[in-house]
Amino acid sequence: MDLTDEQLERYARHIILKEVGGAGQMALLRARVLVVGAGGLGAPMLLYLAAAGVGTIGIVDDDKVELSNLQRQVIHTTKDIGKAKAMSAAEKIAALNPDVKIDIHAVRLTDDNAQDIIDAYDIVADGTDNFKTRHLVSDTCVTLGKTLVSAALGPYEGQLATFKPHAGEGLPCYRCFLPEAPGADAERTCADFGILGAVAGMVGTMQALEVLKEITGAGESLAGKMVLVDAQSMMVRKIGLPKDPACPSCGAK
Repeated sequence: MDLTDEQLERYARHIILKEVGGAGQMALLRARVLVVGAGGLGAPMLLYLAAAGVGTIGIVDDDKVELSNLQRQVIHTTKDIGKAKAMSAAEKIAALNPDVKIDIHAVRLTDDNAQDIIDAYDIVADGTDNFKTRHLVSDTCVTLGKTLVSAALGPYEGQLATFKPHAGEGLPCYRCFLPEAPGADAERTCADFGILGAVAGMVGTMQALEVLKEITGAGESLAGKMVLVDAQSMMVRKIGLPKDPACPSCGAK
């Protein structure tokens, strides 16, 4: 498949990058990415993945758009209130880039459906806000050998990591970092403690960037590392994440 004249113009700023080029853009157009959650992280991430020309984007979200979402979930608008988030996001992607095929999964990921949904994609980007779903996504990605780009938010903070234990010895999965869900206090969401909206935009865009890097091979993978963002001080740190040999998910059986 060759790029059309319209695609050459649309993606011209990618194609002139020596680390991407025409081959990288073709890889993007062939890629299949599943975004779990069309909220604070998923909203900017979906827009940038679509703009970049990711060929197939799946959206998993069973929530509806609420007025309080609009302060940070920038893919949705006031007229979308009451609409399914997956459908609202799909409409914006279709308007932004008709090259993109959109798969809508307006459901909650469960033990019963996770493997069937995730197996259809190359890369999974998790933007959910609860540990049960994060562990389910991670465990399923480990089982299926899928790369996971995971992010989380605090009021003024974010964290971002790429997990692909299938890609090399010593690379961890999410459970190596967090084997079990923390206490009840850790399950609080932005509805409990608040969040400055632009923090979600910043971290969600960084998450999109890591997905694009994994697809094109540009830059250095975050596998085995985690980026910590403090928006109040504008400090960004990168730390190492070791593999746990006894990990119940990716460790030696």
